[in-house]
Amino acid sequence: MKFVFTSRFFFLLAVGLTLLSLGWINSVALYFTMLYDLALIVAATIDYSLSEKAGAFRVERDLEDRFAMGAENEVTIRIANRSRRAVTFIVKDEYPSRMELLDAREVRLTVPAGRSRAWTYRLLPTARGSYLFGDTAVRFRSRMGLLWRQVIYQTARDVRVYPDIREAKKHELYAHRNRRPEPGLRRMRVRGRGREFESLREFVIGDEIRHISWAATARRGKLITRQYTIERSQNIVVLLDTGRLMTARIGKLTKLDHAINATLSIAYVAAAGGDNIGLVAFSRRVVSYLPPRRGRDQINRVMESLYGIEPQMIEPSYARAFNFFSANCHRRSLVVILTDLVDRDASAELLAHTSRLIPRHLPLIVTIGDTDLGELVRSRPSSAVDVYRQAVAEGILHQREEALARIRHAGGLALDVPAGQLSLTLVNKYLEVKERGLL
Repeated sequence: MKFVFTSRFFFLLAVGLTLLSLGWINSVALYFTMLYDLALIVAATIDYSLSEKAGAFRVERDLEDRFAMGAENEVTIRIANRSRRAVTFIVKDEYPSRMELLDAREVRLTVPAGRSRAWTYRLLPTARGSYLFGDTAVRFRSRMGLLWRQVIYQTARDVRVYPDIREAKKHELYAHRNRRPEPGLRRMRVRGRGREFESLREFVIGDEIRHISWAATARRGKLITRQYTIERSQNIVVLLDTGRLMTARIGKLTKLDHAINATLSIAYVAAAGGDNIGLVAFSRRVVSYLPPRRGRDQINRVMESLYGIEPQMIEPSYARAFNFFSANCHRRSLVVILTDLVDRDASAELLAHTSRLIPRHLPLIVTIGDTDLGELVRSRPSSAVDVYRQAVAEGILHQREEALARIRHAGGLALDVPAGQLSLTLVNKYLEVKERGLL
């Protein structure tokens, strides 16, 4: 247990030194001054020995097991005073240095005898992954007030930072049947163009002729039409690119972060609709795989698979990813490929493997648009260098659109979406696929 002297001790010591400076020519004054300083040191020693031990207090850190990236997360330090007097504490917590601190790092608390007090501060994680909280350092004032005794309480623990799931939960809420959709979010109609038979009802103007049940019409003597419901337990598999191009930052997040947020959004909505959700994350090799399953437990598995994934400065291998998917997923699926494209070579490899999925599966290629490129193309060049940059940007955008047009022509689906609209657009596309019975 360490200690430091308080301001009271230094004040009394200063008094003794002042007496010494005033009475240095008087041997009697010098003698009494030395006795005074010695008595002060003895008092501090007694004060140290009489002050409470570490076991007289209990210090705990309360925090969630899961932190959300980009959201404020609270950490609470609780101090229980088991001694017979009120004690003043200075508390300093060791939080992960890579998290942004939004409040003061230390605080002074006075805790009455037999009571407890809490201090809460906020942290803002800016990246996913595993983080370590260190121990909590506490200083408390001794009985005479001459010392601060310092104790390190063993509160170290790990915490995992997951993608922020608030947006995903919001999309799930509005995708439920009979819920009013958020502005910009498509309503998920239960009856309509699905393939599973739901019930019979009288024919009304506007119903499709092909849905008329002629057998039921003959029995009842009036036109009867079939109602269909959107199929459940269909497969939705996300192929998540974690390669070099996904390291690019858009705002505070990488493209991979935006793609992970979109993955969680479609996973929540698919689980709410009774569909199976699966995941294949890849770079040069498959780094994570979850076979398609449904239910809330699968959402937790998806989060566990995604929280520690980081983009790598290597080119992705679409061949390995698609071969792995084909070998492990035989049931027809909506295959969402979250990636990015720049040149024709990468596009050609992706399109070659995507085309092989058709018609057994329904592929949906989603590329994350670069707002910087769009702004560069729209801006007025002021120099020859700007003209060159603009020409390169236009070439990249043209190649991207050309690649996406080819997959649409082959019978697949393709989207080029700004990062800020990625989750919403992907969820809308999924709901459209369900409504139209494309899967």
